[in-house]
Amino acid sequence: MTKVAIVEDNPTLRKYLGELIGHTPGHRCVCACGSAEEAVVEIPAHNPNVVLMDIHLPGESGIACTARLRDKLPNAQVIMLTVYKDIKMIFQALKAGACGYVLKRSDDQEILDAIAEVRAGGAPMTSEIARMLVRSFMEPAQAPDSQGTDQLSAREMEILALLAEGCPNKEIAARLSISNATVRTHLMHIYEKLHVRCRTEAAARYLRSKPADPSGHPARLK
Repeated sequence: MTKVAIVEDNPTLRKYLGELIGHTPGHRCVCACGSAEEAVVEIPAHNPNVVLMDIHLPGESGIACTARLRDKLPNAQVIMLTVYKDIKMIFQALKAGACGYVLKRSDDQEILDAIAEVRAGGAPMTSEIARMLVRSFMEPAQAPDSQGTDQLSAREMEILALLAEGCPNKEIAARLSISNATVRTHLMHIYEKLHVRCRTEAAARYLRSKPADPSGHPARLK
């Protein structure tokens, strides 16, 4: 059962999303909030797997709410809801801890697919925004990372390297001759060890761990 919480100030859209989730087998809407202030109080009590979060909220923004919920619910996956692809705001939301975004004009299946993707360890976003996020993590670090990749097993490093190449779970499973379920399990362990929440953050952590080339940039994957 995938437990979903909704944070959306528009009551019509909030009701629609709640009904969509509630009528989908294997899904349950556990909480629907109209503001960030309500969400940070109500949502932790329901411990959802996924939070659908409006970027633009009255009062505190959805980005600030995402950061606060991440502290309270480190295992919850936050998907941002946005009217249009405001790249700057989506980028800020991802840096605050969101794992992807979906446009409000998306149809029912696209919304459900986004939920399924984050539950499987994915990150529903365009490649342009993913590259921006990766580049932000590749900026020179001020201090050594206390959660480096040296704590990963050899198999986990193999999976992380393929993830950083952009391989989906199915391709990783095929290339390593393991099942999709095994890939998902390894990814969960990788996220826990690196203290990250999604594929993009894990890939960025891997790229930061690579030796620098003569130009001073992290080495590229071959």
